[in-house]
Amino acid sequence: MSAESSNLSNIEHRAVLKYFVKKGKTPKEIFEDMVSVFQESTPSYTMVKKWARLFQQGRKSCEHDPRPGRPVTVVTEENVRIIEKLVLADRRIKLWQIAEELQIS
Repeated sequence: MSAESSNLSNIEHRAVLKYFVKKGKTPKEIFEDMVSVFQESTPSYTMVKKWARLFQQGRKSCEHDPRPGRPVTVVTEENVRIIEKLVLADRRIKLWQIAEELQIS
């Protein structure tokens, strides 16, 4: 397996986990199997146990639940342009100044 194909996203790892849970594998068996395939990109055993438990309890989604008050994303083309202008104007600008300008925390 190539390095590129072994580096899955978190959601893809969870989909693999969900599949193994449906097959009746234990978290330990799932983790060992994932390590043999994905090597360093395997989620931690703690995360494998957590998600296996959630899928065993009937969870359907492989995505994280949204957190209240947390923005979906602050990376927008507009924000990138603003940051570029700020940094070009003052290369010593502080992170808190950028956050203040973008009105984010």
